[in-house]
Amino acid sequence: MSLLVVGLSHRSAPVSVLERASLSADAQAKLLHDTLAAEPAAEAAVLATCNRIELYADVDKFHAGVAELSTLLAQHSGVGLEELTPYLYVHYEDRAVHHLFSVACGLDSMVVGEGQILGQIKDTLALGQELHTAGRLLNDLFQQALRVGKRAHSETGIDRAGQSLVTFGLEQLAAGASVEDWVKGKRALVIGAGSMSSLAAATLARTGVDEIVVANRTHARAERLVEILGEAGTAARAVAMADVARELTRVDIAVSCTGATGLVLTGEAVATALGLPPLAPAADPATVARLSDADRTALAEVAAAERAGLLAGGTVPDDAANEAGAVRSEAPAPDAAGCPVDLAALADAGITFAGPGVDALNTAPAVDVNSLELHGSWAERAERPQTGAGRGGAVPAGPVKLALLDLAMPRDIDAAVHRIPGVRLVDIESLAEASADAPMAADVDQVRSIVSDEVAAFGAAQRAAHITPTVVALRAMAAEVVAGEVARLEGRLPDLDDKQRSEVTQTVRRVVDKLLHAPTVRIKQLAAEPGGAGYADALRTLFDLDPETVAAVSRADLNDADVKNRGRS
Repeated sequence: MSLLVVGLSHRSAPVSVLERASLSADAQAKLLHDTLAAEPAAEAAVLATCNRIELYADVDKFHAGVAELSTLLAQHSGVGLEELTPYLYVHYEDRAVHHLFSVACGLDSMVVGEGQILGQIKDTLALGQELHTAGRLLNDLFQQALRVGKRAHSETGIDRAGQSLVTFGLEQLAAGASVEDWVKGKRALVIGAGSMSSLAAATLARTGVDEIVVANRTHARAERLVEILGEAGTAARAVAMADVARELTRVDIAVSCTGATGLVLTGEAVATALGLPPLAPAADPATVARLSDADRTALAEVAAAERAGLLAGGTVPDDAANEAGAVRSEAPAPDAAGCPVDLAALADAGITFAGPGVDALNTAPAVDVNSLELHGSWAERAERPQTGAGRGGAVPAGPVKLALLDLAMPRDIDAAVHRIPGVRLVDIESLAEASADAPMAADVDQVRSIVSDEVAAFGAAQRAAHITPTVVALRAMAAEVVAGEVARLEGRLPDLDDKQRSEVTQTVRRVVDKLLHAPTVRIKQLAAEPGGAGYADALRTLFDLDPETVAAVSRADLNDADVKNRGRS
């Protein structure tokens, strides 16, 4: 059997895809059970965080395993396999181990070095143990990953390179100012009382915010978090989720991280809290899905041009011309002659635009062109708008009346709120963009060295463990031979007394042990080296060992490991 991981993360997929592919707790459990039911897999674990979904399995066939795990991810995430496949990555054997150890150390996080991933890996292991989907290999793997991650944080300065997403998000909201100076005199609303929301509340308290309001579906958990904040000297109070809209009118900062499957803060709620009219409705994704790829791409281009104010007599940059330092000539208003999209054809599909010059072509309900940017999946791998051009994380033109931090996946806050005057939104997507150019500490190289060493040690230990059942079976066979020969000797020499019989028995056993000692020690050493798994096969063939006996030893070891690991969880 061999270790295989299939997954997607913020490094391989846009946030719009990650958001749609996110797995609920029930979906994770169902995915694990279905993975074990699949033919290639003997063990399974799923690591699902706000910016990654990875399925680990012990498989007996690589290609069949990749196909099966990819299909299962698509089925349980709700994203079609054809759409999901371009964003998936695959790691096998030592590369899979290297990947998980790097993840555990924070090297693969949005914010390099952040330590929250260790808690998520621990939860993954606990779920696998609870559902009995993690056997000896995955138990060993994830427990070692936790140890490697802790070692990296204790032996290096990776913590200096890494921050929590909360801290990084607050820095983005502060837009270059000190977070402590920025939060001074402000009141904050924290929506949710889970681990990430609690971390957000603690971080806000530490930086000196004036008051924290906690809203959660389970009021007792909100009260408990408020109690902890109060003990730390921060003014805090708990409210019901139904009171969020009212509290939004009283605070300066709102942080949301819940497990909700829908929006917690809509654009209408945020606009209303600021006393502004609601945003125009967004385009219907189901209607958009009926368009061709070319029309989707064109729609995204229209949206970008409209946001930049270029469709109403402005200039529309031409990518090819831009490379030569030129721009396309002025574009006319969006009508049948000048718009890059065939509006009449789109009207037949149920898509229309609101704006000057297109009313005569509209035959379906109007769509605010600015809302098109919410549908980044229309154009596959479309270039993301730059920070500062109206995306989450951009500084509004006027004063910031409400700063929003969305740490949930799927998102809690409507991405359209960044178009509301006075609102600044930072979400997972804008954090990914901002962290892409973040400086990395020199300690990262030291962590990478630790990971490489630990991967080699883990591989050697696993290969050595692989041959252990064969060695145990060999010694069991030798013990049976000794017992049989001693019994035969007693039949031939019945007059031996107990002392003589014991001496003969011990002598025969010592001879057998000495004959087997050097080969078994050496074969364990050889098995720990790359390619050493073949020595177990050679040993079984040379001594004609019963495969069922070896398998029985393996099962016994697995059961012992399972009991031991359940005691640790």
